[in-house]
Amino acid sequence: MTRAVFVALALLVSAPLGAQDPAPEQPPHYSVIKLWPNGAPGSSAHRGEAEIARDYWVRNIHDPSLIAFPAAPAHRNGAAVVIMPGGGHKLLVWTNEGTKVATALNRMGVTAFVLKYRLANEPGSTYSVEGDAADDARRALRWVRAHASDYGIDPARVGAMGFSAGGELVSLIADNPAPSERTAVDAVDKQSARPDFQVLVFPGPRGIPAAAVKNAPPAFLVAGSRDPCCAAPTVALYEQLRKSGVSAELHMYADSGHAFNLDESDRISILHWPDRLQDWLADGGWLAPRTAK
Repeated sequence: MTRAVFVALALLVSAPLGAQDPAPEQPPHYSVIKLWPNGAPGSSAHRGEAEIARDYWVRNIHDPSLIAFPAAPAHRNGAAVVIMPGGGHKLLVWTNEGTKVATALNRMGVTAFVLKYRLANEPGSTYSVEGDAADDARRALRWVRAHASDYGIDPARVGAMGFSAGGELVSLIADNPAPSERTAVDAVDKQSARPDFQVLVFPGPRGIPAAAVKNAPPAFLVAGSRDPCCAAPTVALYEQLRKSGVSAELHMYADSGHAFNLDESDRISILHWPDRLQDWLADGGWLAPRTAK
């Protein structure tokens, strides 16, 4: 072994874990927006536990939060999107299905918020998808509407966007019945939790077929035709929306599987799916400049 190789190996072994497997990058000057003033309901046993974050993912979430990505004031159009990353409800794919998506939406003039929601399938979890995670999603929509004026947002143009497991949450809050109303804990809880439009990217099967599809908001759906998990649910939801008269657009990409990201594919069509989303948002009037109400 040469001296140079020995030194390189020694440095690698002696480096701290964080240097080998860094936490996900955060936007500059970001702030964490806590969703629940007194902690999330049912999470008191884990109060104060730290999140675990490595490379591109985050888990061990007991205090749900948002990170805001405001669109540039000179460019923003008043639209907002709450992004719900996927990860099988075991972790959150925080960068590829969260922060990178937020910056792409910013380029469209859209203010984005990335949601950290409670994970029902993480080992030892006592949370549920339909209950706790969906409740976090609803609370996020309500929070954005309650603080719309702080970000130059039109509260009537707040959408939800979800990837895989996050797409399940979008469908649960947009296409399915709301749970029984509970006592409002603050002014945020008095806002509507229904998104004005929905974007589902290879959504999982939970919540599909939808149970309240006739009142669903306009939808943009995208998936790979060879996705063993999520191709069929995506098509099934689209058909439900279409037959119910809900405005919906579907893109199924040939020879593509699950979890394609913004810039990680060798297929030109996949690389351009965000352009199709921008077209759809523009056609729906969501990107037309408006003054926040």
